[in-house]
Amino acid sequence: MERVGFIGLGTMGAAMAANLAGAGFDVTAWNRTPDRAPELDELGVGRASTPGELARSVEVVVICVSDTPDVAAVLLGPDGIAAGARAGTLVIDCSTISPAATRGFAAELAEHDIALVDAPVSGGSEGAQKATLTIFVGGKPADVERAQPILAALGKTITHVGPIGSGQAVKAVNQVILAGTYLGVAEGIVLALKAGLDVEQVVEALGGGAAQSWVLANRSGRMIANDYPLGFKVALHRKDLGIALELAGELGAELPIAEFAATLETELIAAGHADDDMSALARSIRARSGFPD
Repeated sequence: MERVGFIGLGTMGAAMAANLAGAGFDVTAWNRTPDRAPELDELGVGRASTPGELARSVEVVVICVSDTPDVAAVLLGPDGIAAGARAGTLVIDCSTISPAATRGFAAELAEHDIALVDAPVSGGSEGAQKATLTIFVGGKPADVERAQPILAALGKTITHVGPIGSGQAVKAVNQVILAGTYLGVAEGIVLALKAGLDVEQVVEALGGGAAQSWVLANRSGRMIANDYPLGFKVALHRKDLGIALELAGELGAELPIAEFAATLETELIAAGHADDDMSALARSIRARSGFPD
């Protein structure tokens, strides 16, 4: 069993690192804030002082950080992975970043005989905790096969979708569809509230028909209560939509619903709701419909 390094111990990453340790992997972690996720210490997870130091002690490095510049920093920055990793190291990037940047990173790492697989995840904090994430994987078949045992400790549905960068492109599609789903459920909930219906009953009834979705089942309650505890941050989804809209612009695709969702999320962030769960899109629909915040 290969030794694994894990970089990025946020809400998702800390749970993912814990699942790797629980699956029997020898895990060493690094986070920009050193005292993050102290619960990992009890699981025997080691700590490194830099990404380069971490890479020197493992065969595989998993990354789960917030954005493209963060990935660039840990891969290629001073004492980053490229500076410390031995030839033959595999990097699995579970962050959600630009497909084009991913292809560029792969080319730079290849000069050091380091392989890269892009493996962005979907499923939110619940999926990370329960190791039921959906993972979209891009990369060379041999690299993806090598990554499989590690990914299997993190997720339930793992799909090799094509060459490097393809995982990020599929994640962009995922985030565009989520934007529409969250907005649709939010609008339906607000319409039901305005109509004076028993909204919990409405949700139960709709759950048996074509309107059923994970968002309806798991996030409608938050929309009804107008309370949005952390699951997947508005700010992170807005970042992801930026990636998707950039890709759409490159390809000549029109995404009006994603553009509207991005506008609402920008407004929510400006109003101090960046860390709310993205179901807070309902906050905007409620406000536009005359409900007090």
